[in-house]
Amino acid sequence: MNCKRVEDPIPEGEGMDAASQAFGKVEIIEYNESAGKGALLLTRFSSLEEFKQMVQIHYAADLKSSPGDSAGNQAVELTYSSGGRQIRSILKSGISQADFMAARAGNFWDKVQLGLKSPYAVVHRKDLVHIENLGRRRPWVNGQGDVAFYDLAETMVWNILPEDTLTMSRKDLSEKGYLNTFNHITAQTFMTALYSERLADFVADVHELHNMPELISGTFSEEQLADFDNGPVDNYIDMINNEWGQELGKRLREKYSICRHMIWTPVLVADLLNEIQSYQAWAFQIGFKPFRPTDEMVIRFANKINSGL
Repeated sequence: MNCKRVEDPIPEGEGMDAASQAFGKVEIIEYNESAGKGALLLTRFSSLEEFKQMVQIHYAADLKSSPGDSAGNQAVELTYSSGGRQIRSILKSGISQADFMAARAGNFWDKVQLGLKSPYAVVHRKDLVHIENLGRRRPWVNGQGDVAFYDLAETMVWNILPEDTLTMSRKDLSEKGYLNTFNHITAQTFMTALYSERLADFVADVHELHNMPELISGTFSEEQLADFDNGPVDNYIDMINNEWGQELGKRLREKYSICRHMIWTPVLVADLLNEIQSYQAWAFQIGFKPFRPTDEMVIRFANKINSGL
């Protein structure tokens, strides 16, 4: 793959018609609109049973173990058909974010134990550290105004055209509405474009297992089911949206000829953010103001990516 580097910002408005500006990018991605609407929003559901009417859930007892799986390995599989694609997400038992935190706070042997549990994490340790940096605000390391995936997603919510926000509920515009969905899609798109689908999926699984290990067994407590905003539906929706982000990341990695150690310019970062907004514009039938290469947030995030490569 030949790396593509764009050195000069595109002058504002040049080569962009009114429709493209509304969706925030030069070339709008074409999707099969007759087949479905892609990403999911928690505020569109009111119960786990309602979610199951749209997304098929199969637990370990219904799944055949793949080669290399240990006996009794627990897993959950979600299947969702939309946008001309069938999205399939599998979450298996394994290490979680808690294991990483324990190893970091522990001694040498705690770190060895983590390595034995997950050799993949050891091999990709440097990449995982870079991803963690991109996902966290660290002004004491990166300076005041540091930007993380969450900030990009939050700006996307602000970028929704005013005429579209008028028809949205307060919950749609809350942290558990568009913001959470945008956050997962944005993070997974960048992780996949930067590294690989497998690494992005590994990070997603570690996060979800830490949030709610019961996801793989389906044995939820009454308290978990009652706390709808943080319950199983919220986490299952995250799993589906992670898959959409990975699919988009693979497509953009090829479209922009993204290579592992290439230099990221503000133009490239703005292009990817606008591609993500274009996808979300299709999925939810809303418009966005575009990101610009001259935006301070875009420049800061480009520098943050480059600092870890």
